[in-house]
Formats: sequence, C-alpha cells, structure tokens
Amino acid sequence: MVTPSIEYGLLSPMLIVFGVAVLGVLIEAFAPRQTRYAAQVTIALGGLVAAVVAVVLVARDLHGTAGKPAVLGAVVLDAPALFLQGTIALVGILGILLIAEREKVSQTADGARGLDGFTPQASAVAGSVAEQLATKTGVMQTEVFPLTMFAIGGMLLFPAADDLLTMFIALEVLSLPLYLLCGLARRRRLLSQEAALKYFLLGAFSSAFFLYGAAMLYGYSGTLDLGGIADAVDAGAGNTPLALIGVGLLLVGVLFKVGAVPFHSWIPDVYQGAPTAITAFMAAATKIAAFGAMLRIFYVALPQLRDDWRPVLWAIAILTMVVGTVTAVTQNDVKRMLAYSAVAHSGFILTGVIAANASGVSSTLFYLFAYGFSTLGAFAVVGLVRNAAGDEETAMSAWAGLGRRYPLVGVVFSLFLLAFAGIPLTSGFVSKFAVFKAAGEGGAIPLVIVGVIASAVAAYFYVRVIVLMFFTDPPDDAPEVVVPSGLTTAVVTVTAAVTFALGALPQPLLDLANNAETFLR
Repeated sequence: MVTPSIEYGLLSPMLIVFGVAVLGVLIEAFAPRQTRYAAQVTIALGGLVAAVVAVVLVARDLHGTAGKPAVLGAVVLDAPALFLQGTIALVGILGILLIAEREKVSQTADGARGLDGFTPQASAVAGSVAEQLATKTGVMQTEVFPLTMFAIGGMLLFPAADDLLTMFIALEVLSLPLYLLCGLARRRRLLSQEAALKYFLLGAFSSAFFLYGAAMLYGYSGTLDLGGIADAVDAGAGNTPLALIGVGLLLVGVLFKVGAVPFHSWIPDVYQGAPTAITAFMAAATKIAAFGAMLRIFYVALPQLRDDWRPVLWAIAILTMVVGTVTAVTQNDVKRMLAYSAVAHSGFILTGVIAANASGVSSTLFYLFAYGFSTLGAFAVVGLVRNAAGDEETAMSAWAGLGRRYPLVGVVFSLFLLAFAGIPLTSGFVSKFAVFKAAGEGGAIPLVIVGVIASAVAAYFYVRVIVLMFFTDPPDDAPEVVVPSGLTTAVVTVTAAVTFALGALPQPLLDLANNAETFLR
C-alpha cells in the first residue's frame, strides 16, 4: 500500500478554514457565553484573511506551472481553482461581517430591537416561552460562525476536487451547514424553518442524484478520477450510454446548487425565509463554488462528450433565462424578485460554460466574481429596510419613495440593480458581454440572442424598482432604513465600490481571469 503524500502547503487555504471552524466549535463548548461573540468574529475574520493570503502564496509558488495535484490527485490546485478559492474567501469575509451584525436600535419590553437576524435559541419551539425568555434576556446566537466556516471550507474544496468522490464530500460539507443556517431566522420563525426543511429535502435528493451519477461514470470508466474518466472517453472504452446517464445524473446535483431551471423551485422560498445575511452569503458563495465544480467536470472529465452535453445545457440555459426573467417580472416582494433574478443569472453564467473554450472559462470566472459582490451588497441593503415593528420590510409597495427619503441607500441599491440588468459602467455589463462573446466564439449565437433578449426584459423589473423608489410617493406607513454598525456599512461600501470599479476599469480582473483559464488535466 502506497503511503499518501499530502501537500499541506497547497491545502493550506482549506486547512486554515476548517481549523478555524473546529476551533469555533470548541469555543462554543468551553468559552463563557459573554466572550463567544467577540472570539468567534475575531477568529473567523482572521482565518479568512489568512486563507486569502495562503491562496496568494500558493498562486505565487505555482506561477508558471499548470498547477499541482495534492492528496494522491484527489485535490488539484490549478489556476481556476485558486481564482475561485480566492473569490470564495473574499466573499466569505464580507459574509461573516454581515452575519456578525448585532446593532441594537432600541429597547422594547420583549428585548432589544435591532439588526440581529438570528434566533437567540434555535432549539426552542417558535413562539414558545423558552424562546421569548431567551429574546428578553438578550441571548446571542454564535453557533452560526463555525457553521459558516464549515460551509466555506466545503466551498473551497468543491471546485478544487479532482475526483467525483471528493467532490461529493465537498458538496455535503458545504450543504449541511447551510440547511441549518437557513432555519435560524429571528423573526418569521415558521417561514424560516419551512425554508430550511424544503432546502434540506430537495438538497438530499440532488445529492443522491449526484452520487448515483458518479457510480454510473465509475461503471463506465472504472475510476472516479476526472482525468481517468476523460482518458476512458478518449479511448472509447465502456458503454457510452452508461456514461451519458451518469453525466445527466451529475448535472442534476450541480444544477440544483446553482438554481437552474427546472431545479430552481427551492430558490425563492429559501431566499425569502432564511436570515438575510445567510441569503446574501449563500446566493453569492454557493453559486461560485457550484459553477467552479461544473467547469471542472465538463472541461476536465467530459470535453470529448461536448456534443452530447452541450445541447442539454443549451435547453437548460434558455429555460433558466426565460423562466427566471418572466417570473421575476411578476414578483411583489423584493427578496423573491432578487431570488428569481439569481435564477436568471444562472442561465447567463451557463452560456459561458456552454462556450466550451478558454474564453468560456475566463468569462465565467469574471462573472462569478462580479456577481458575488453585487449580490452580497444588494441583500445587505434589503436587510436594512425595517417596518415599525422592527421586521424586514420586503413588500415592494412599501419601498415607494424610499430613494427620496434615503437618497444614499436608494442610489446604492440602484447601482446593484443596474449591475444585475447589465447597464454600462457596472460590473454586470462587462460580465454579460464577456460570457456572450465567449458563447458566440463557441458557436452558440442563438443562445446569445436569447440571452440579450432576456437581459432586455430583465431590465424592466430592475428599473421598475428604481422608479418606485425615486418617482413614487411613499405610503403612510413607510418603512425606515436602520443605521447599521460599521460591519454592514463596510460590506455595502466595498461591494458598491467593486461593482462600479469592475464596470469602469475591468481590465485588471479580466487579465487575472484570462491567466486562470487553464485546468490541470
């Protein structure tokens, strides 16, 4: 038996994040309650900053090479993996800042009213005496930090996994904490728990499909290694229909995570029911990790089967763009509108995957980076709009006149909406132009035409919100924008700056993405 060679230096970003997650569990077990919050926030942010530094150092060490395998080839650190890991870690830092928001606005008889989005006692029945007592005494939920770190660790591993079994483990590691986090909303507890249950049940089914697909591909090729599967396809070995069935089942698992039609039904309910900080983090980071894994599957293991999987992805991309866009037009809730917007964006990103060329990889990487920051910022702003009871006000009609009363908030949220619409001088315009150009070079001109039409229709419901905020009179019970602490302020500022900067000066990130377009095969 060969002793496995583990390259700890290459694995350092993931090891740091998982180490911090384990340390967070120990803090929850042994540290006094009053010290847990400060300790958890400090080690989570410190760990993610260290992970970003580790990614940069690994990239520097591997510069000029195609990449390097680790753990007997189960994990590969190449340029696309490092780009995605750096993006996930940066998004994770901003996500932790949002999750750490605990600003108190006022004191009521039932406890402090503020921006803490998490239930003080997750194990208590919604509305029970135990929950009311925990709220009144100011108990603070801090288990969310190690759960988030475990999810981030799985996300770092997912796009770097080079065999299907490791990829499945990464999928479960990133998913299980998210199932829990979605059910921890402080208000509308039953809606939050319903969202978590739906996400868990559908996620379990999708994971089973992924595992079954891996078994089918193993039966075809005799290996779970992505490179070995590619070699088997090149050699024409095995039963090709078995391989195609395996590819289809794998697709179900990955497309569920990115929220593509027809596997998108969980998106609006979960995005609406989960704590807004978790929605922001999940909407950005999960999509980045899942599309990274999808790129590795199709560009490393299955490039020779592109004539078989591209037509399927064509149909899914068109359905996703059309259904996401049309359904978003009919929404009257801001969070559900952004959820269906996320579905439509999955279709746009799929056009980059379908390109099946180097430009497809680089444009998809750029799109994921830009979209992740814009999404975080948009949901961060949504979490600040509160009604008189202190609950989030997401009814679109209540946002009438919000931009007049709070011009800065209205302008920033409009910037994110314009980026989603793909308006010039925003990151969204450059992102869509890049993936459409790559798809056109790959021979998918009809798909590009559908994407452009869908983008034009999508601009309607984004502009509708802007018109509502600035050119409509506010209702009598108009909500207020709560002034957050420096944590949320930093997130909104950074994401808005990145959204504008990538629209005005995208070339440095485009060059970085172009240099990260080659997978280690």
